[in-house]
Amino acid sequence: MTSSSTASDTNRSNSGISDEEWKSRSRLAACYHIFDHLEWTETIYAHITLKIPNRDNQFLINPWGLRYDEVSASNLVAIDLEGNRRDPSAHPVNRAGYVIHGAIHAARPDLKCVMHTHTTAGMAVAAQQQGLLPISIMSTGYYGRIAYHDYEGPSLDRDEQERLVASLGTDKKVMILRNHGLVAAGSTIEEAFILMFRLQRACEIQIAAQAGGSPLNIPAVDVCEQSAERTDSFLNSNESPIGKLEFDSYVRLLEEQGKSFSP
Repeated sequence: MTSSSTASDTNRSNSGISDEEWKSRSRLAACYHIFDHLEWTETIYAHITLKIPNRDNQFLINPWGLRYDEVSASNLVAIDLEGNRRDPSAHPVNRAGYVIHGAIHAARPDLKCVMHTHTTAGMAVAAQQQGLLPISIMSTGYYGRIAYHDYEGPSLDRDEQERLVASLGTDKKVMILRNHGLVAAGSTIEEAFILMFRLQRACEIQIAAQAGGSPLNIPAVDVCEQSAERTDSFLNSNESPIGKLEFDSYVRLLEEQGKSFSP
């Protein structure tokens, strides 16, 4: 056993964290590092939240003030639906920034993980009146499957939560916050990740295609619908849980680079 793993086990045993929760913490910490690697961060802002196993309506969130590459399994903070800390922690929580996550977790218990980003491409598409265009293999996969929420300024007012949830609906898992950014959620962290990855790529492709100035080719409606259905089938195949292979590939990459997620 390495010294780092020994320290990790000591941190866990001293805090009374179960094996199952520690696995979730390590997985979420890895996700923050993946976001940092992909440059989906904006200093200390935005969040990825994950339901804590066997703890009613409690979630893990990044410590307010730390960069994504500073997040670890042990410094993630346990909070409730209101953003209040539920365990002792040396770190504060950005409760104001939890408005979006708290609303989705409360209304959609099927969505265990919620991700929100402020990437340049995502915010650029969010600023466009027509939203995400079905012009690529990535974007057609979202045809009829993406929600939009109108801009109300920075999401700091809890009064907005009801309207945000209404915009998301009961069946959507991805949403563009107009003039703001992107949201992706899933029943697992891996599902939320692959949905965000594909949405981010769709936005990047759209901005690149528009930059050329040539007319864009929009496939016929039936082609878009068929593409979305095929994408659903591909992502939900029985070969592996949705998003796991993609997520694990980045975990391996970062571990090979010497990154550690569970101290």
